Amino acid sequence: MNKKNIFRTLSVAAFSAVMFTSCNNSAPKMDEKQDAAQPAGTTDMKIAFVEVDSIMSQYKFCKEYSIELQKKSNNARNTLSAKEKQLQTAAANFQQKLQNNGFSSRQEAESVQAAIQRQGQALQELQNRLGSELDTETAKFNAALRDSIQNFLKDYNKTKKYDLIISKAGDNILYADKRHDITMDVINGLNNRYKAKVEKK
Repeated sequence: MNKKNIFRTLSVAAFSAVMFTSCNNSAPKMDEKQDAAQPAGTTDMKIAFVEVDSIMSQYKFCKEYSIELQKKSNNARNTLSAKEKQLQTAAANFQQKLQNNGFSSRQEAESVQAAIQRQGQALQELQNRLGSELDTETAKFNAALRDSIQNFLKDYNKTKKYDLIISKAGDNILYADKRHDITMDVINGLNNRYKAKVEKK
């Protein structure tokens, strides 16, 4: 079961799709007429961006949850590896015994073979179950991450009044002036909220 980098891949995808659209209702609509006093081709939209990688690496909630997800992934991988080795050993023993005429009857050989097949089916079912559990846990994390960022930005933007906040991941934005970068504001705000939430528990 290959779950390497599952936290990084899924959480970044979720983060990028979270909320970085209009953050208040002041953004002009496409069908609205342009203000007569405003020169054609200009805009007064207030825009900011957030570095996704920085959120993933510096938001304490992300860091702690990634550790938990990795632990669960490792535990699942170790469990499956042990079961797979048991199955391989049983299959090898069966084959060796069969070649050496070690079974007293055909019925005995068929019975052992059927048991090995059931063991293989059980392994497949376990793999599916553990994979599903890890997917569910990852989806739970993505939802919590989305909610925490959306709730923070909703309050944050009450005073900042941005029309648009976008996510910057890698080179998905060709150019962005650093004066529009609010990443550290967002990280500090998220961490302060998370700290207060943990202290209340």
